[in-house]
Amino acid sequence: MPVINKRIHITGIVQGVGFRPTVYNLAKRYSLAGWVLNNAHGVEIELHGSEVNVQAFIKDLQQNPPPLAVIDSFTVDDSENQVFVGFQIRHSEDDPADFLPVSPDLNICPDCHRELFDPSNRRYRYPFINCTNCGPRFSIVTGIPYDRPNTSMAGFALCPDCSKEYQDPSNRRFHAQPIACPVCGPQVWYEEHGQKLAERQDAIQAARQALAEGKILAVKGLGGFHLACDAQNPQTLEKLRLRKRRSGKPFALMAFDLEKIKEFASVNPEEEKLLTSPMAPAVLLETTEAGKVLARLVAPDQNRLGFMLPYTPLHLLLLEPAEGFLKVLVMTSGNLSEEPIAYSNAEAQRRLSDLADGFLLHDRPIHTRIDDSVVSVIEGLPHIQRRARGYAPLPLQITTSTIPTLACGTELKNTFCLVRDRYAFVSHHIGDLENQETLTAFEDAVRHYENIFRIKPQLLAADMHPNYLASRYAHQRSADENLPLVEVQHHHAHIVSCMADNGLNQKEAVIGLAFDGTGYGTDGAIWGGEVLISNWEKFERPYHLEYVSLPGGDAAVRKPARMALSLILHAGINPESYAFPFHQSLDQDERAAVANQVRTGFNTPKTSSLGRLFDGVAALIGLHQQISYEAQNAIALETIADPEEQSRYDFPIENGQILVSPAIRTIVRDIEQKTAPAVISARFHNGLADCAVHVSEQIRTQTGLRQVVLSGGVWQNKILIKRTITALNASGFEIFWPHKLPTNDGGVSLGQALVALAVSGNLKE
Repeated sequence: MPVINKRIHITGIVQGVGFRPTVYNLAKRYSLAGWVLNNAHGVEIELHGSEVNVQAFIKDLQQNPPPLAVIDSFTVDDSENQVFVGFQIRHSEDDPADFLPVSPDLNICPDCHRELFDPSNRRYRYPFINCTNCGPRFSIVTGIPYDRPNTSMAGFALCPDCSKEYQDPSNRRFHAQPIACPVCGPQVWYEEHGQKLAERQDAIQAARQALAEGKILAVKGLGGFHLACDAQNPQTLEKLRLRKRRSGKPFALMAFDLEKIKEFASVNPEEEKLLTSPMAPAVLLETTEAGKVLARLVAPDQNRLGFMLPYTPLHLLLLEPAEGFLKVLVMTSGNLSEEPIAYSNAEAQRRLSDLADGFLLHDRPIHTRIDDSVVSVIEGLPHIQRRARGYAPLPLQITTSTIPTLACGTELKNTFCLVRDRYAFVSHHIGDLENQETLTAFEDAVRHYENIFRIKPQLLAADMHPNYLASRYAHQRSADENLPLVEVQHHHAHIVSCMADNGLNQKEAVIGLAFDGTGYGTDGAIWGGEVLISNWEKFERPYHLEYVSLPGGDAAVRKPARMALSLILHAGINPESYAFPFHQSLDQDERAAVANQVRTGFNTPKTSSLGRLFDGVAALIGLHQQISYEAQNAIALETIADPEEQSRYDFPIENGQILVSPAIRTIVRDIEQKTAPAVISARFHNGLADCAVHVSEQIRTQTGLRQVVLSGGVWQNKILIKRTITALNASGFEIFWPHKLPTNDGGVSLGQALVALAVSGNLKE
């Protein structure tokens, strides 16, 4: 039987996921000699043995890699004829010039879950139990290769029992870098007013008692702090809203298991798969009848609840069922509204002391703060609203080779994107770049990503808007480091991001429906209802929502009553001809001032934003005249829509503009005829879906294009996207929308990077 040597090189998410012990045990099974090691390129394997066994090993490893591994490349080459004694796991090697993707933080695995509640296990009820298949990853990584000295666990010396597991290739904790136990690992404690009241198991029981008493707790989790409280206690929730300055925005929820979630929300198989996945995001679920009461408390204006399951052992112990204990906890980000989440003990004690009645703390350092991800399901596929824990920093593979590039993203829902070779690393959700605290978090995160992925940008990309903090950062860095900078139009970036998300050809044009709230246009207006013909390098704008006035600029965003009045005036309707709901919010003097702004254009930019149209229509029919968070009125309008209504409002096209005034005049007629707001909302949604198909058909007739790409925050509207997809399918189009990245501004940074690379001629086949 011939004896051969083979060298195998594997790249992707292949460190910190049990790859080396899998290789070791597989080599033993097939009686092969050689070695395996981690390096900055990936995993390297040298095999020596019979040809039959080597080939069987290769096939087995390709078909059965570790469950959490993501293999990008698997190459096998002939190697020099060497004889090895046994099979070894060698020490990691580093190459300062290379890099490797890093695994995201992962949901507790079934084995650790079982051990957590097993009285015979030495880690029984230990809140930091983990193994190779679960636990913290990205949030504790300080450098690469991914070894314990390059994590925030470096300060915890392993006890003899943990050390034995760590060094045993047959153990599932072999080289599990966060490995710990009650003897040698992190510990938890509970305090109030700066005084430690309980430690270890007593601390968790003290926290549970405080929650049951209606207190609000700051709980240190995997990537930062949550503010936790009883989700069914109206007084506690009101107190939380006042302290957090979050008057209407929904809160995320956590329940111990699926059965508890199903008491309040319906869960289909795809949603269940997401809830229980290693990513364990918060999933937006339709409420049951019982859940509607809960929704009124935690998610006003919505018929969906954002639920997640406990993804750490600490959360499981905190929510463990007991007679009379709470069924559902609010688990919202530990911050004041619009600030980054707190992630160190000292920071939390400083920033959250006015928000929380007590603190459940631990001493495992968090190196990178990271929020919970939020996902819904559309047509059986994930539809990401916020990409963070569990997903970031997983890279997207792009179809071309590139130079190192940094795209700085947008102002709202900011992410940035670093590109190297064929990898695009879109950051975790940073937040709204509207204050110094969030800008500092952005700058810290950019430095960290550049360090762990060893990317030194040679090209910068930024949004065209001159006042975005992310754009200012890009311009300053361009000047400081003498780097070329490409400014990218917001909606072009939206479409290109979705094209890359779906693996579409960079040079072939698509029909792009970029619908959102705000984006700086090439003509200086505020865009947001855009129909583009686009590839990565360039775009045309054959159609757009007609321009209307945005009286007072941001003032009309915060106060949709102003937008409603602007739409009425634009449609040629006398605002005093009927007792419109916006009269309640705009007195006669303010109505006169808005009318003057619309007439003169003073402090009144023009906008083609579909998001603002949603705001104005919602205010027109009596929903919020002022809002407390972005898209509140659009969400409320979606929530009330009558699912049985089939008629629609018309949005005719004239000279490249999608006219809104005919629909507004019909809506006003329906209001005067006392038509139910639910019916008006449904007709509005139906009309927009019909319009999306109509403009796509127009472009298909003119160009032959059949691929339609949907991107922008408006497509988070479940009614609109589902009805549009159905109608486009019926008309024979091929439809694409984001699955790996958010459809909102959280996905724009990828598009910025790819447009900049295409425009600058730095894409290589």
